[in-house]
Amino acid sequence: MDKKSKIFFIVFGLLIIVMVGVTYWQIMIRKNFIVEMQTDCDPYTQNCFIWKCDPNSSVEGEACTGDAEKDIWYYNIIKRNVSRIPVCDPNDESCQSSVCGENELECEQIFCDDKTKVEQKVECNDPVKYTEENPIEEEDGDAVCDPESDEECTTNATEDENTTENSDLEQPTSGIENESAPK
Repeated sequence: MDKKSKIFFIVFGLLIIVMVGVTYWQIMIRKNFIVEMQTDCDPYTQNCFIWKCDPNSSVEGEACTGDAEKDIWYYNIIKRNVSRIPVCDPNDESCQSSVCGENELECEQIFCDDKTKVEQKVECNDPVKYTEENPIEEEDGDAVCDPESDEECTTNATEDENTTENSDLEQPTSGIENESAPK
């Protein structure tokens, strides 16, 4: 091998090592890259992407279950810089890993529109039409509950009993007698 070939391979090898090192530093140390997450979306108020189960699939998570609520999922997309995502349990309600902060750089929440539905190859929902087809059910205050099977009912019944018992107690007086009261 001549001298020019040795110099070429040394320089080429060093460039590869430097590029691998910079990439490792950007991704593993600085965590400077964008991730795309699918998060729950409220079909009553937002234009959501619609995911439908695949009736021909046998893969868990893609196959239909027969339950309409599990077979259709309304979602939106969040693109966020990994370095700004807090380290917490995503199942914890206080975890804000899939929520863009106010004026947060490199964070974008994407809802369904004509352009994005083509990119995602899915359909969009219309909140107005969805609300008409699926009216929000109000809880009936006069509904009868079974304390043996419904914990919330048991808790409410206990609170009602405590309120009734406490209302029978005499209210403490302040020590100042009411002058208009008969003596």
